[in-house]
This record gives sequence, C-alpha cells and structure tokens, in this order.
Amino acid sequence: MLWDLFCRVIDNHGDLGVAWRLAADLAARGERARLWVDDASALAWMAPQGAAGVEVLPWRDDGAFPEPGEVVVELFGCDPPAGFIQRMAAQPVAPAWVNLEYLSAESYVERSHGLQSPQFCGPGAGLVKWFFYPGFTPATGGLLREGDLAARRAAFDRAAWLHALGAQWQPHERVVSLFCYRRLECLWPWLAQRPTLLLATPGAAQADLPGALPAGVRVLRLPWLTQHDYDHLLWAADLNFVRGEDSFVRAQWAGAPFVWQIYEQHDGVHAQKLHAFLDRFLAGCEPAFGAALRAAWDAWNGLTTAPPALPDEATWRSASARWRQSLELQHDLITRLQGFITARR
Repeated sequence: MLWDLFCRVIDNHGDLGVAWRLAADLAARGERARLWVDDASALAWMAPQGAAGVEVLPWRDDGAFPEPGEVVVELFGCDPPAGFIQRMAAQPVAPAWVNLEYLSAESYVERSHGLQSPQFCGPGAGLVKWFFYPGFTPATGGLLREGDLAARRAAFDRAAWLHALGAQWQPHERVVSLFCYRRLECLWPWLAQRPTLLLATPGAAQADLPGALPAGVRVLRLPWLTQHDYDHLLWAADLNFVRGEDSFVRAQWAGAPFVWQIYEQHDGVHAQKLHAFLDRFLAGCEPAFGAALRAAWDAWNGLTTAPPALPDEATWRSASARWRQSLELQHDLITRLQGFITARR
C-alpha cells in the first residue's frame, strides 16, 4: 500500500527521527511511503542515503495535492493540511487515517489505544481518525523495531567501531554515550569514579562540557551520526544517557544500562511519565537497586538532589537485558500497525 506520513518538526530531531524510522521500516517490508515534513534538513546526516520506497515531500498548507494513499498517518497529532484531508474525504474508499501518538508507559495508553474519532465537521467530515499509541505492553501499539535489528546487533564489533571512530579506547575504560538536554552538573561525580571514555553527541552535550574534566575522564566530541551509527554508539557504550523518545527506545533495544532525560513540560506531567516507565522497568527488581536507579533518574531530570553514585552496574546490566528480552517477545510497532490497518479496511 501507499502510506502518506505527515510530520512537523517541533524542536530537536526526535519527531523527524521517529517519522523516518517509520517510513524506512514500512518500505523495508514492501510498503511505499510518502513523508510530508516541514523541515527535512536533518535527514542530510540522519539518513543521507535515503531509502528505496520512501519519497520525502515538503509540507505545504495549500495548493493541489495528489491522490492520497490507502493509509494516512499523522505523527503526534500534527493535523494534515486541509486540502489533503478534503481529497481524503472525496475518495470512493476513504484512506485509513491514523494519529500515531507519543510514547508513554502510563495506564491511559492501553485505554486509549485503538479508539476512533469520527469527524463531524471541517474538511474531513464523514471520515474516522484512529488513535494508535506506542507502548510497552501487548495492549498497546508496541515499539519501532526493524526486522534485522537483532542480527545487526549480534554482528556488531565494538572494538572495531570505536577504532574507526578514532576513540583510542582502552579496554579498562568504561564507555559512556551522552545525548541530552542541558543539566550536566551531577554527571561528573558519577563518571569520575572510574576511568571513562565519554562520547558526546553534537548539541547540548558538547556545548555544556566543562573546560577541565575530572581525572580519568576523556571526551570525544562526535560528529552528527546516521541513525544506524547512532545504534552503533549505543551498542558500543557500557552506559547510555539518552533523551526524548527516539533515542530512549533505541537504548532499550541496545540492552545496556541507560538514563533517560525526558522532555520537560511546563505543567510537570513529565515527572509522571518518567515514573510510570520506571514502575514497569523495575517490576521484579531488587528494592535497593530500584531506589538507586530512581534517585539517579530523578536527579538527571532535575527532580531531586543527585545521589553520590550510580546504581550497581552488574545489576543494572542484568535488568536492562531482561527488559529488552521482555520487549522482544512482543510484536513490533509496524507489525501491529499493519494488522490494525488491515482489520479496519
């Protein structure tokens, strides 16, 4: 089928990152995708080779629009242009219209996933929009995961990749990746406790690096990485600091310890989202480890004072590996989305 995907880049790169992974994964499974986006500039480094079966088109609010595909997906409630919706409503068989929502571990996701929103007025009057929620349980829309991801991860050579990067990694060093919003104060005491190679991504992670680093901590300032190479970065690291949604999901597929910096919202609801995920991730874990991880995540998100140390790394690695295995037992987002569309057509 032909899928029309609509994305507005609000800030940072996560919106476009999710949209591109969605489009590329659909195409890899034999579908065709048109990605309508208002700012595709980051694709120059994120996906410089493009993808067969994916066409990137500039978002426009007016003018003549082509015939819609069989499926229309608006990412994160961005509302397709009125002219395109009018063409949807004029089709003899209306496209399946899906709002792919933001990821959350909160309980409302299971209640809201798959609900419909009939359109009673406006350019889409008579159409039905369906809500599709990514999530961490079988009752949600799942997580983006390419079919070859596990095989690529298994074939990955950490030492060779770090060498090609020019990292001069020493086997006794802990490798830490850093992708963050601002707020790095508590990082340095955590890293200073053992020799560390810190791989800092462009943006805030590099902008806030101090002039003098703790003894035993080395920093490599990374260039912009393709999505595949960002996966490699997460696989190469012993500990990953990630942010937003896309890198958060990729860290879970890496299966290594990670700390998530959630996008801060003015009304404070981001704290609820953060804790909802921790409640799921830590289910069945030792209480002492759970308390230590909660303290570290809260501090990294500016919710509490930072603890003097990070959780026990061996316990953390085991918990992260178990979590990844539990997610791998579930169907991925594209598989669920394709089934969802088929059932409604």
